[in-house]
Amino acid sequence: MSVCSFLLRMADKKRRTTIKRQVASLILFLCVWALECETVRYSVPEEMESGSFVANVAKDLGLDPKRLSARRARVVSEGSRQHFQLNSNTGDLFIKEKVDREELCGEAEPCMVQFEIILQNPLQAYPAEIRVYDINDHSPVFSDKEFILKILETSDPGSRFPLENAQDLDVGNNSLRNYSISDNNDYFHIYTRVRSDGRKFAELVLDKPLDREEQPEVSLVLTAVDGGSPPRSGTAQIRVIVLDANDNPPVFSQTTYKARVLENSSKDYLVVTVSATDLDEGNYGEISYFFSQKSKENSKTFHINPVTGELRLTGQLDFETIETYELDVQATDGGGLFSHSKVLVEVLDVNDNPPEVKVMSLTSPIPEDSSPVTVVALFSVRDRDSGDNGRTVCCIEDDLPFSLKTTFKNSYSLVTEYVLDREKVSEYNITITARDLGTPRLSTEERIVVKISDINDNSPEFSQTSYTMYDRENNGPAVLIGKVSAFDSDSEQNAKVTYSLLPAEVGGLPLLSYISINSENGNVYALRSMDYEQIKEFQVTVRAADGGSPPLSSEVIIRVVITDENDNAPFILYPLQNSSAPANDLVPRSAEAGYLVTKVVAVDGDSGQNSWLSYHLLKATDPGLFTVASQNGEIRTTRLITDRDTMKQKLIVLVRDSGELPLSSSATLNIALVEGFSDAYMQFTDVAVEEEENGTLTVYLIISLCLVSFCFFISVIIFIIIKLYRRRNYGEKYMSASGNCCGDSNFQNNLVDITGNGTLSHSYRYEVCLTSGSGNSEFRFLRPIISSLPPQHGNAGTDSGKEQDLLTNFNLTMDMKSANQ
Repeated sequence: MSVCSFLLRMADKKRRTTIKRQVASLILFLCVWALECETVRYSVPEEMESGSFVANVAKDLGLDPKRLSARRARVVSEGSRQHFQLNSNTGDLFIKEKVDREELCGEAEPCMVQFEIILQNPLQAYPAEIRVYDINDHSPVFSDKEFILKILETSDPGSRFPLENAQDLDVGNNSLRNYSISDNNDYFHIYTRVRSDGRKFAELVLDKPLDREEQPEVSLVLTAVDGGSPPRSGTAQIRVIVLDANDNPPVFSQTTYKARVLENSSKDYLVVTVSATDLDEGNYGEISYFFSQKSKENSKTFHINPVTGELRLTGQLDFETIETYELDVQATDGGGLFSHSKVLVEVLDVNDNPPEVKVMSLTSPIPEDSSPVTVVALFSVRDRDSGDNGRTVCCIEDDLPFSLKTTFKNSYSLVTEYVLDREKVSEYNITITARDLGTPRLSTEERIVVKISDINDNSPEFSQTSYTMYDRENNGPAVLIGKVSAFDSDSEQNAKVTYSLLPAEVGGLPLLSYISINSENGNVYALRSMDYEQIKEFQVTVRAADGGSPPLSSEVIIRVVITDENDNAPFILYPLQNSSAPANDLVPRSAEAGYLVTKVVAVDGDSGQNSWLSYHLLKATDPGLFTVASQNGEIRTTRLITDRDTMKQKLIVLVRDSGELPLSSSATLNIALVEGFSDAYMQFTDVAVEEEENGTLTVYLIISLCLVSFCFFISVIIFIIIKLYRRRNYGEKYMSASGNCCGDSNFQNNLVDITGNGTLSHSYRYEVCLTSGSGNSEFRFLRPIISSLPPQHGNAGTDSGKEQDLLTNFNLTMDMKSANQ
C-alpha cells in the first residue's frame, strides 16, 4: 500500500508540474503579445537640449540590445522632421534636435509626438509616442503698448468696458491667469472673464461716476500675469478719455450674432452684418463699427467695415487650427457713446485634406515559396481633417493574392494571402487606396510593385463584352465591317493572340461564306453581298486564343446588322395594277367638295426612311377636279362637279419612297361621274361582273317563268271551270253584279275578259313602282288604282269574291310579264 501511495503522489506531482509549465507558457505568450501590440509611451519637457537621454527602448520592449544593430533598428516619425534618434547598439532613445512645444503643437494639449521603431529580418514595427510637456518660456504680450478708451462721463457705476486681451503661447498652468491694474486710481477696478473657448480677457469696471471737468483723462497700467513658476507678466498703458454727455448710445439689433462659415470660404466672403441704431441726430447719430478687442488671429482673418458693419474674411480659415472665433464688436456714435455686441463665428470643417499614405518599409522581390501572411510592406495613413472627414479606410484590389492587416491605429501591413508561384505572375502592381469618410470623399493612391514570374494562366480578354457591326446592303465582297480586339495579360508567346470564327449557319449557308476574320489583327470582312430583305442580322462567335501550351481562349459574340438600301420600289396593293381591267370608281355628280372617292394603298419592302411613301397626282383628265393626299393616298374631289365635266375621268397616281435615290410606282384609276347608281353606268363600271351576273340571273328567270306559266295555266283552267259552273246557276245575278261590283255607276263597262272571250265588269289602272337602278331586280310591284267603283247590289258578296279572283289572276299575269322583261 505504501508503494502505491508513493506512486500516486509522484504521478500527481508530475501532473501539477505540467500544468504549471503550461500556465507559465501562456502568461509568457500573453506578455510578449501585449508588448508587441501596446504603444510605448514616454514624456519629456520641451526645450531639452539635443542628445538628451529619453529612455532605453530595448529594455522597455523586451528586446535584446545586441540584436538591434543586426536587425537595423531605426526610428520613423510621422512628420518630415526627426526629433528623436535611436542608438542601435544600446537601445537608448535620445533627443535629436530641440523640441519646441509651441512650434510643434500650437495650442493643442496634450502635445504628442508619434513614431515607430522598425526592425528588419524579420520585419517588425513597434508604435511609440512621447508627450512633450510645456514649460513657462513665454510671457503674456499685448498687441499694442498703449490703448485709448473713451468713456462718457454719464456712464453709470458698474459699467463694464472690455479691454484688449494678452496673448500667451504657453498652455495649461503656464498660460494666462489674470489681469490687474495700477492702484493709483479711484474710478476703476479690473475683472477677469473667461470665454467659451477658455481664453481670458479683462473688463474695466467703473466704480464711481466720472467728471470730465474735474479729470478729463485717467491713465492706468494693465498687467497680465500667467500661472507659471515663477510667473511671467506683460503690461500695457490704458488712457481713459472722459467724453462729454451724449443722450443716446448706439443699440445693436442683437446682443450676440452667430455665423457658420465653411473653412474653404474665399477671401472677402461676407460672414455677417452687424447693425446698430442711434436715436440722436447729426454727428451723435453717425455710427462706426470696429473690433473692441484686437488679436493677432482676428486681425489677420476678419475685417469689419466701419460704415456698413459688414464682417468679411481677409484670410483663410482652417478648421484644423481654430474651430470657433469669438469677436467683440463695438458701435460708436459721433458723440463717443458706444455699445458692444458679440459675434460668434463657427468654422465648419470641409473635407479639404486627402489622406496621406507613407510607406515605411517594402520587401521586393519576395521568394515564391514564402509562406502565407508574409509581411511585404508596412505603411501608415494620416488625415488632418476631423470627424468623419478624418476617418480613413484602406483597401487594395480584390483580385490580388494580398490583403491588408491593421497593426495598430492608422498603421497597416501588406501580407500575402496564400502561397505565391513565380511561374504564374511576373509582378503585381498593387494600388493601395486610402479613402476618408467625408463628403465628398477624398482618396489617395500609393502603388507598390511586387515582382514574381509568368506562366500561361490568363486567357485573352476582349475589349468589349459584345460587338455590333454594320454592313450596307448590296455592298461588294471583301469589305471591312469592323474589328475585334483581345488582350492577354501574360507575356511573350503566352500573350500572342490569334482570332478565329466558330462554325455556324446563316440562312442555310455556312457562316464562313458570309464573313471572315483576320487571325492576326481581328479585322472582320464581309465575303458576299447582303440582301436586307432576306437577312436583317445574324450573330457569329469569335474565339481568341493565345500561343501558350496548352493555349487558353475566350469567346465573344459579334452581331452583324445589315443596313437597308433603297432597292425596292413601292408596290401598289390597291388598286392592283395587273393585266386585268383597271380599277373603276363611281362618283355622284351631287358630291360635295372633299368627297372621298377612293384610296391608293401601297407598301415598300425597304425599312426606315426608304419605306416612307408619298402620293402625288401625276396625270388626270381634269387636273383641277381631284386631289391626292400625299401622306395616306386618299383621293378626294376639290370642287363641285358640273355638267361640263366629262363622265369618264382617268387618274394616274405616282407613289414615291423617301430614299436618297427615291424609287416610284404609278397606279391608273378610272372614275365615272354619274347622276345615280342605275343600269347605264353600272354596265360601264362592271361590264365583266355584270355579264357573269346576268348569265346566272337568266337561268333563274327561265326556271321561274316556267313555274309561273305552269301555275298560271292551272289557275286559268280552274277559273274557267268555276265560271262556267256559276254562269249556269246564277247567270242573271252575275250580270247584275258585274255592272255594280264597286258601287260606281259611271265606271266603264268595256273591259276585256282575262280569258279573251268577253269583257270584265270594271276598268283597272296599274302603277309600276320601281326603285332607281332596279333594272336587274327580280321583283316588280303593281298597285291597282281604282278611280271609282259602282255601288253594291243584292249579291254583292258573291260577285265581289268573283271580282277579287279576277284581280288576283290579273296580278299574276302582270308579274309574269314583268319577270319575262
